[in-house]
Amino acid sequence: MNHEKFKKLIEQLYSTVSELEEMFPGRHFTPDGHMVGSIGECLVADSYTLELMTASNKGYDAICPKGRQVETKATQSNSAAFRSEPEQAIVIKILPNGAFEEIYNGPGRYVWKEFEGKKLPSNGQYQISLNKLKILNGAVPDSERVPRNA
Repeated sequence: MNHEKFKKLIEQLYSTVSELEEMFPGRHFTPDGHMVGSIGECLVADSYTLELMTASNKGYDAICPKGRQVETKATQSNSAAFRSEPEQAIVIKILPNGAFEEIYNGPGRYVWKEFEGKKLPSNGQYQISLNKLKILNGAVPDSERVPRNA
């Protein structure tokens, strides 16, 4: 894969969004839904050398070099949603320039523990704030993270 071309295309996409919002004040053109999920999966796979699975694979999106199953979550808001406990999770916030901030990188059990004793919401997804994920991330030992490319 051409990493530089990929990064440039994502940057162009977000630049186009910005230009549209300037042309039409008060209108938002923020990518959402499947597009954000797919962009996030590809950004994470490229940045952490993961092998992507088929789109909409149940329970995980990729495999890391050590064989762990990785669920990726990408957001542009202040929370992430989980349907089940992943083996490993990487949560990112996509920034307006197309880059991303790593919010959480570690075993899914630490995130899933936050939902213990809580009733499953009607949409089947537990929500967790990015602030809470950042706190959890601070306690994850480096040995339990998926290494990021240099």
